[in-house]
Amino acid sequence: MATFIDAGVNLTSTQFDTDRAAILTRAADQGVASMLLIGCDLLTSEQSLALAQEYNQYATAGVHPHDAKDVPDDFIAQLRHLAAQDHVVAIGECGLDFNRDYSPRPVQQLICGVQLELAQTLDMPVYLHEREAFDTLSGMLDEFSLRGVLHCFTGDKHALRHYLDYGLMIGLTGWLCDERRGETLRELVRYIPQDRILLETDAPFLLPRTLKPKPKSRRNEPAYLPEIAHHVAALKDIPLAQLARQTTENFNTLFQISGNNA
Repeated sequence: MATFIDAGVNLTSTQFDTDRAAILTRAADQGVASMLLIGCDLLTSEQSLALAQEYNQYATAGVHPHDAKDVPDDFIAQLRHLAAQDHVVAIGECGLDFNRDYSPRPVQQLICGVQLELAQTLDMPVYLHEREAFDTLSGMLDEFSLRGVLHCFTGDKHALRHYLDYGLMIGLTGWLCDERRGETLRELVRYIPQDRILLETDAPFLLPRTLKPKPKSRRNEPAYLPEIAHHVAALKDIPLAQLARQTTENFNTLFQISGNNA
């Protein structure tokens, strides 16, 4: 069985409260050997770290643009403390979301910018979110020299080219399994070099619509990562085992991890 790393799981979600340990067991049974637990605010960053320590996984520490309006004055100091802990491998999820605008755009830009600065200062990767904000985020990134991943990429060819030229890896999710809105992403996968791809479920969100039979809960989980991998391998016209090895190597390289093997 090919083994994978899920490069984006919201394991702190209340949707997992009743069966969190079973989630990891089911993932391991399907070849998902490791996962990156996403922090979206200070609380979930702390919780992701605790879960990563408990289950020997990896975590991010950051503030999502949706939550930018709610940060305390000392949030960067708190993130700096979290980033120094074992298991925390990236700053984020941070970025801009001009689709939902849950936080005012100037606030999003301010909170994103100081996190980009923190990542550069600490020489850590960034775990980036961008929705309908390419022009602004790309301009902000150009002020820094960073490595990282554009989580759950859903942009167009122009955005993809820019992010690749910048040096980012591209996170692919079940979005490409969605016949309603994934067509553009499926077409763009062929342009993404193999050494720039990370696979992620973004669980419990973005359940792959191609899963058969469909889960009764309609909740995504890391055990479904192979469904995404099968689609990416087919679109790239490469063996599944090759994709597993390459994306594991990509994860290890970006987050400077040794010991994961596919």
